[in-house]
Amino acid sequence: MTTETDDLLYTVIGGVARITLNRPDAANSITPDQRNRLISLFAEASADLNVRVVVLTANGKHFCTGADLRVSRVQETPRPEGAPERGVGDVARQIKTGAQRLVTSIMDCEKPVIAAVNGTAAGIGAHLAFACDLIVAVDTARFIEVFVRRGIIPDGGGAYLLPRMIGLAKAKELIFFGDDLSAPDAERIGLINRAVPADQFNGVVDEWAGRLAIAPTKALSLAKSLLNRSLDVDRATALDDEAWAQELASRTEDFNEGVQAFIERRDPTFKGW
Repeated sequence: MTTETDDLLYTVIGGVARITLNRPDAANSITPDQRNRLISLFAEASADLNVRVVVLTANGKHFCTGADLRVSRVQETPRPEGAPERGVGDVARQIKTGAQRLVTSIMDCEKPVIAAVNGTAAGIGAHLAFACDLIVAVDTARFIEVFVRRGIIPDGGGAYLLPRMIGLAKAKELIFFGDDLSAPDAERIGLINRAVPADQFNGVVDEWAGRLAIAPTKALSLAKSLLNRSLDVDRATALDDEAWAQELASRTEDFNEGVQAFIERRDPTFKGW
């Protein structure tokens, strides 16, 4: 299956859904329309049994340089006479329904999501990558917490994601200074999984996607949920979640296949349900 618009491409081939940002002339900055379509695509991937893994990537030399500020504005609505142009709560509402909803659509996707970072990832573009389950970047890519350069705080879940990925001290360093972080340095501090040369980039992404596309999809979905919750709940809750997740996994056809393959001393063939 292939779906194309001028600025966003979506294909599903061999269990791999590939979402490609396609505004290279605008450094793949995201418009509100793009954002809303991305949210819908991640929800669609969750429900589609043909999809076993999602790859998020981009065309051109940038992955995503954040929101397109030329079109990202608080929506205008009629206001009473004498009311201010921007009311208290307008910006918060825009963040909640925009950047935060986009990032959580990735975190809540029921399929594993690989960020294939082909170039600079800045602002919400960096947070798109950090929200993914696995991150592979070309070694010339850069990650930039650009918000401090604009006099604003990180949105789109940045202050939530970064401490959980690299610790509080390093998160503060990246957010306070807003310096460029190279892909090799991002790998060194554990922010991404792999920084690879350009000539190996597509091969690594395809290999990882291919492995996940034949894995037990429901088990991966449950494991993803457990891992994402693990730093926010107490031990008793985490262990209870684990027990019920295993209960659910044990009711899948892939569980039965895995056990039978073990008994028969052969490789399992998982269907994804």
